Order: sequence, then C-alpha cells, then structure tokens
Amino acid sequence: MKQHLAWLSMLFALAFAADLSHAASADDITLIAKAAERGSVSSQILLAVAYLNGDGGLAKDPALAAHWFEQAAIQGNGYAEEKLGDLYEQGLGVEKNLKLAFDWRVKAAKRGNLQVQVKLGKMYQEGVGVDKDDGKALYWFQRAATEGNAEAQSLLGKIYHYGIGVEPDRSAARSWFEKAAQQGDESAIYFIQMIESIGYQIKEGWYNRLPELHKLANDGDLEVQYQLAQRYEHGVGGVKKDVAVALDWYTRAASGGHRMAMQTLSHIYASGLDGIPPNPAAAKAWADRAKAATH
Repeated sequence: MKQHLAWLSMLFALAFAADLSHAASADDITLIAKAAERGSVSSQILLAVAYLNGDGGLAKDPALAAHWFEQAAIQGNGYAEEKLGDLYEQGLGVEKNLKLAFDWRVKAAKRGNLQVQVKLGKMYQEGVGVDKDDGKALYWFQRAATEGNAEAQSLLGKIYHYGIGVEPDRSAARSWFEKAAQQGDESAIYFIQMIESIGYQIKEGWYNRLPELHKLANDGDLEVQYQLAQRYEHGVGGVKKDVAVALDWYTRAASGGHRMAMQTLSHIYASGLDGIPPNPAAAKAWADRAKAATH
C-alpha cells in the first residue's frame, strides 16, 4: 500500500510537470479511482484530468471532471480551484456561472497561483463575474507581476501607459513593459517599440492633439486607429468612454491588418464587452486572422 501511495505521488508530480496531460494509462485508472474515493487529492486531480481529456481508456466526461476537481478544491488544492474556476467560466461540465468562477479564482489567487491572479485581475478590470474595480485589478496584477508573471507585467505596463484607474506614469509603464519583454512577452515588446517610435520626451504627446489623431486615423494610419480604439474603450487620453466607437476603430485597424487590433477584437467577441454580446464565430475568425498575420 505504501508503495502504491508513493507511486501515486510520483505520478502526480510528473503529471503536474507535464501540465497534467495524458498522465494515466488504462491500467492506472482503477488504482487512481480507488485512491480518489478515499480522499487522495492528487488522485482526485488525476482522475478529473483523465475525465476531462479522455485519458486512460475513459470517455471524456466534463461533468465527472468537474466533480473530481471540486472534491480536490474543497480540500484546498489551488490547481483544482483554478481548473474549477475555468470550468465555471466556460460552462464545461457545469452550468456556466461567472460568479462561481470568480469565487473559486479568489481562493486559488490567495494561495499564490500567479496565473489565477492574472485571471482575477482581468475579471475585476472587465467587470466579469464581479463589479468592475480598477483598483482591485491593479492589486492582483501587481501581486502576480512582482512574482515574475510576464502577462501581469505587460498588463501593468498598459495600465500605467493609459492611466487606467491610476495617474499615467510613463516611467512605471516602461519599467513593467521591459520586465515582460525580457521574458519574451510579445505585447510588451510591441509596446516598447511603439513607445520608442513615438517618444516619451514630449510630455503632452498624444493627449492634447486629438483632432490630428482623428485625421491620421481617418486617413488610414492603422496604429493611430488602434490607439484611438484603446482610448475610447477605457475613456482615457482626453476622450469619453464609448465602446461602440472603440469597436469601430478596432475593426478598421484590424481590417487593415493591425494584428493587435485583431487579437483585441477576438477577445471582445469571445467575452463580450459593455453591451457587445459574445460572438464565438467572430472571435474565432479574428483569432485566426491574427494568427495568420504572425506568419
């Protein structure tokens, strides 16, 4: 029995290192299931992943995957809490419930799960599953960024660059972008290139020249179209928030070949945004175009 437990522990560690994919064979499932029934957290997670992926001879069963993830999550496992939050967000194996997705992510984020801290920050930033709160979004992004998460660092760069819920701070923006770029974050690399091309030496820069920006955008400058879309989405840089106008500029920039605008549209249509309902087909179409634009 002790050998079996040691084997399960080793299997769990190897599976976790491999992102828990294809961790168990058909011969393993019986032993894992028995241990899961007895309350073994690692076995509950392995069994959940097997049902989620259809491993070990099991048919895919998201409902049973959700059941076993919840058994492990109830015992305080951060990975299970993260996966359960994802399932509630997707409506996979459970009825879609963004509030429960938020609740489970809070638990995982407080345990130090950096990926979940970023997801939680985005929920606060976008008002998904919880009331929109830029201050709390900033808090969770900062926690993850301080621990080295590149996506959080890039998101912080954007927050300070545009002044979303904070005073614009170009020095802080540049610092966070550089940290993320050093880890290969494409968005951060793009922003650093943009900053260098625009130059931060002119303090008032873009903010006091909106008529000129609109003219450039109307004349077909894709980068300016994208920048205007960002400003209208967040209500920063001297304009009032107007999601419809933001969507128009994003679409014009993306249609002209601006990859970041394509990615933004894909995200907007995947999640919905302030009156813009989700549109999975449009989300996939823009994601495919963005992917093609990288080649």
